Amino acid sequence: MELTFENWRPPATGHLIGGQWVDSGDTFETRSPLDWDRGPLALVSRGTSQTAADAVTAAEAGFETWGAMSPHERATVLRKLADLIEKHTDAIAEAECLDMGFLLQSMRERLVARGATNFRLYADLIDDHVDKTWPAKKMANTVQRMPAGPAVVITPWNAPFMLSTWKLAPALAAGNSVIHKPAEWSPLSAAILAELTQEAGFPAGSYNLVQGIGEEVGAALVADPRVRRITFTGSPETARHIGRAAAENIVPFTAELGGKGPLMVFDDADLDAAAHRAAWQFDDSGQVCLAGTRLLVAESLRDAFLERFHHHADQLIMGDSRDPQTDIAPMVHPEHRDRVHGFVERARASGDHVVRGGQPMPGSLHYEPTLIEPASNNSEVVQHEIFGPVLTFQTFTDEAEAIAMANSTAYGLSAQIWTTSRQRAERVGRAVRAGLVWVNTFLVRDLTAPFGGCGISGIGREGGDYALDFHSDLKTLMILDETTG
Repeated sequence: MELTFENWRPPATGHLIGGQWVDSGDTFETRSPLDWDRGPLALVSRGTSQTAADAVTAAEAGFETWGAMSPHERATVLRKLADLIEKHTDAIAEAECLDMGFLLQSMRERLVARGATNFRLYADLIDDHVDKTWPAKKMANTVQRMPAGPAVVITPWNAPFMLSTWKLAPALAAGNSVIHKPAEWSPLSAAILAELTQEAGFPAGSYNLVQGIGEEVGAALVADPRVRRITFTGSPETARHIGRAAAENIVPFTAELGGKGPLMVFDDADLDAAAHRAAWQFDDSGQVCLAGTRLLVAESLRDAFLERFHHHADQLIMGDSRDPQTDIAPMVHPEHRDRVHGFVERARASGDHVVRGGQPMPGSLHYEPTLIEPASNNSEVVQHEIFGPVLTFQTFTDEAEAIAMANSTAYGLSAQIWTTSRQRAERVGRAVRAGLVWVNTFLVRDLTAPFGGCGISGIGREGGDYALDFHSDLKTLMILDETTG
């Protein structure tokens, strides 16, 4: 059946606390980027400081049950949740499409499946885990993981379902109870996930969902001294507030805070492949933290690269996210579209050259795919994350200059290197400061590898055992070798 506003019904719009759905006295509205002027897509409960306190109380109780379960018992529940996610692919994809504008086909084919994979991955990791043991000084040493306690998981508005599962899976696998606070611009797919945790058999209070505004309920959650872990994806500005609250209570805190990734094209690169991938950085309207938004191209390739880049960018189709022919979705919110346009307008005023695009599309939340050639490497559009379909274009004369430019921002989340030389790939890959570097590819990852950023791109690492160690309290058990019985 074709997805329409008329035949779609929103999921539960309250909070899930201690296994019960509860509503607040106040609500906030979520609207669809596909038809913003249509009015509210749903009215969602607006949590308060009391909601936050109730959720932490429930999580404390839920931790007593969930944390006491064996890793194998938890893994069984996580795998059941993964099965249910796959069973409800259409419902999740449709909610995400209408709520934040994500391409429906992409959700169905890639991102919902990735959500299920995240839970299966961590089920396997805790099932297969063997404590590290070694002898030393006549002692048998064993490192054990202990569940840490209630964890606050705050997730972003872009790709909210997939990124929620990426954070929730290790927290739950480690034995922690969680309080999940999704972004207020895209709250609905989290509600479906909450419903599925109940169907999967999570004990009451092990997973709690709190909806609301970040400055209100989110701030109360991270300030609660009973919370033992905080993990956040969002902006550096918000992370600074959370970090201060975490420090006050001495709570471990991880943050993934966006990027300003360089896409480096050397003179020995497969030029058409590099230009094609560069044009596809406009995917999801540039609302992707890992995107290579700074195109750094060898001076000798300048004209040839731009010709191919424009050719590929011209093929991209802006349209309705429900249409499988659409490549460029609308932006999530008028406020965000206006923020992106503000960057472009200031770039024009400061003397940067807008090579293509640079305007919001009338009658929708789409923004033209935009390329800017800055007057200086110090230009705002080079140094700050725009998080929209806006790329910058600069050239370099040699490898040393390319590396210096790549490392010239405060961010360090990801980078791309396009070269046919394995030696250059190794050399430049080591020199670039980023948590993740791709060579001749993009968005391909082993989920057991560490993920995170340098500089203001974040604190800590997610992925595989790195996330499980973060969500655990590590204990070293030392037994004298002569101990018997």
